[in-house]
Amino acid sequence: VQLQASGGGLVQPGGSLRLSCAVSGATVDSYSIAWFRQAPGKKREGVSCFAGREGYIVTDPSVKGRFNISRDVAKNTVYLQMNSLKPEDTAVYFCAAVAGGPLTLMKGSMNYWGKGTLVTVSS
Repeated sequence: VQLQASGGGLVQPGGSLRLSCAVSGATVDSYSIAWFRQAPGKKREGVSCFAGREGYIVTDPSVKGRFNISRDVAKNTVYLQMNSLKPEDTAVYFCAAVAGGPLTLMKGSMNYWGKGTLVTVSS
């Protein structure tokens, strides 16, 4: 299973970005795909997860209402729409996958990781 995250960049506070996670070797409706982020000097934390089979979603309270996870089964891609970005959202964002479709934001539960994409929120 391979995951390729893209869409990061530099954005001003209050702006928006959409991250994409292209998945190969698995289908997004049978695996759970989650987004994590790691800010400089901080631990990697879960942001949002789309459970594969049931389609349930969990989002960390720190971004709820601003970030939305979605998926396109035909494109086998999961997205993270990030709105009203704040400087504290600056981090490397990773997508990860776990077989069986659990709903989880625990990094230890993930089987596969993609390389990250850097999001910088700054004026």
